Amino acid sequence: MVNDLSQVSFAGLAGWNGHDHDVARDAFRRSCREMLEQGSGFKRPVHYGGSPRSWRSTCLAAFEAGSARTYFETQFRAYRVHDRERPEGLFTGYFEPEVDGSRHRSPVFAVPIYRRPPDLVTFREGEAAGTGLGYGRLVDGAPAPYFTRREIETGALAGKGLELVWLKDWADAFFVQIQGSGRVRLAEGGTMRLSYAAKSGLPYTGIGGLLVKRGVLNADAMSMQAIRSWMAKHPDAARQLMWENQSFVFFREVDLEVPGLGALGAQHVQLTPRRSLAVDRSLWTFGTPVWLETSAPLGTDHSLTAFRQLLIAQDTGSAIRGLARGDVYWGFGEAAGRVAGPMKSPGEMTVLLPFEVAEELGLPR
Repeated sequence: MVNDLSQVSFAGLAGWNGHDHDVARDAFRRSCREMLEQGSGFKRPVHYGGSPRSWRSTCLAAFEAGSARTYFETQFRAYRVHDRERPEGLFTGYFEPEVDGSRHRSPVFAVPIYRRPPDLVTFREGEAAGTGLGYGRLVDGAPAPYFTRREIETGALAGKGLELVWLKDWADAFFVQIQGSGRVRLAEGGTMRLSYAAKSGLPYTGIGGLLVKRGVLNADAMSMQAIRSWMAKHPDAARQLMWENQSFVFFREVDLEVPGLGALGAQHVQLTPRRSLAVDRSLWTFGTPVWLETSAPLGTDHSLTAFRQLLIAQDTGSAIRGLARGDVYWGFGEAAGRVAGPMKSPGEMTVLLPFEVAEELGLPR
């Protein structure tokens, strides 16, 4: 385990000295409040997580006045991550879509977004072993897979009063599910904020990969925008394609404390554009600061430019697996989507671990 990390100096991090650390500390403070009060990230085993006790003093110090850069340099050790399975690393982007919708069904708004159904359950260990799934439903007292995407979209949950809001088309609903949150511009006026509530537990299948495998789209040009463009031209085939991803996501409506920030991530704190990172939660605990060195399509023509930033691990995702794997939260709306959609870059990540966490884990100096 210790071979995965090697300690480095902060001075050796390219771009560190001239970086604006204040926004990252603000995001870290939100994580610390959650870590001190609930600690959701500690409720399951995490390889490099440490314990609530080993994070406590560092979190308390985050609320004291002073230089943010000095805070990070004096409270943490920096460790470069070495992923033997993916040495080049992989960093993608995600965002919060904005779509049109209504609280009332109509011929224009006929595609439902569902809240979590009461019959969706988390399986106990023995039940999970029997189905190979973590979630599902009980049929005559026996564990069974939950309904597939196709079954749900063709009426399995209709008439149960689970509809939160109605959207214009299936592609909008699909990509809200892929991103795990969304903003709905309501026909009645105002905005509804959707936050992840649960998933069906069936396996996730990336439809972009299916289009590449079938020779429909080129891997080098793959992006959310390319997928949506193809779907708009082939609506019937698109519906069939979406059904091949059997996984289904359920939502809840939320009123968020800071309207300008993003939806709630898996840590149950609001995400900060360009400062929140989704990670493999089995490896890194929520709240872990990460210095990321990669590239992103930030140029005027969406060309790749260097992206060196301090982010906070506050979210996770089904496709985020591995030591050097991360998903950058870019914010909400079309502009954020233009960056997040095509982002798929190699890079390096350096995790910042409090001294007590490093000692508790027995990490090398």
